[in-house]
Amino acid sequence: MTVVQSSSVNTDATRRRAQPGSRQIGIKTVLILIATVALAPYLFMVVTSFKTNQQFADSFWAVSFPLHFENYTVAWEQIQPYLFNTAVVAVISIVLILLIASISGFVLARYRFAGRGLIFGAVLVLMMVPGLANLIPLFIIMKDLGLLNTYIVLVVPYTVGGSVLGTILIRNFVEGIPQALFDAARLDGASGARMYWSVMLPLSLPVLGTISLLTVSEVWNDFFWPLLVISDDSLRTVSVGLQFFQGQNATDYGPLMAGYLIASLPLVLLFTFLSKYFLAGVQGGVPGAH
Repeated sequence: MTVVQSSSVNTDATRRRAQPGSRQIGIKTVLILIATVALAPYLFMVVTSFKTNQQFADSFWAVSFPLHFENYTVAWEQIQPYLFNTAVVAVISIVLILLIASISGFVLARYRFAGRGLIFGAVLVLMMVPGLANLIPLFIIMKDLGLLNTYIVLVVPYTVGGSVLGTILIRNFVEGIPQALFDAARLDGASGARMYWSVMLPLSLPVLGTISLLTVSEVWNDFFWPLLVISDDSLRTVSVGLQFFQGQNATDYGPLMAGYLIASLPLVLLFTFLSKYFLAGVQGGVPGAH
């Protein structure tokens, strides 16, 4: 009787240990399938970028030899100005957003003054305003100021929108920094500007990196606003430029896919190598994450 009970207990224990393992296998299988489906178009783009039209017609999915690297030369010559414009707009927007958001977030997190909560509430309300609601008024303002077909007309909306989200993230992140660090700096005679530069900024690098990545992604992927305000081909960003690039290479699939791959490569590399810091910044900027 004792032997039977012991055997039953061992069987139940073995079954309980096996269940988590089988559950993990199921989860991993589902994640692999999702990743495969998500990456399939990208892999197809990579394979097609090395083909001629004849190779594309003969073998739709498979790799064809010889590989035609000249497709990338053709694509680069056409898409290079759009990449440069996008990079310029992204860099200027990032600098302005980090400057405005870091100062605003630091003041809202570490200074007590009348109306502090009201100001932060107004910033939160701005997050609820849909971008399309500002589209027509913003376009009219930019047109009346004569800013169409300039870098300024691209930088201003990204800076304004990014500063709102950046202020919220930095404010929440700075509130999680121990107050003792700021008190110690104040005892050493540090001014508010000194605490901002020497204490807050070095500790806030993860969230600053997160804001930078979000800004780059927004600038890189935004299509409608650049299409609306930029008609000069020399000032078009990559999202709009790809549309015209597609029209020039509508029947030449190799250079077309090579251009798409070149345009997407900066974002892929940034998020691949900086995803750890991106997640750290997002988690640190969310209330209750500290």
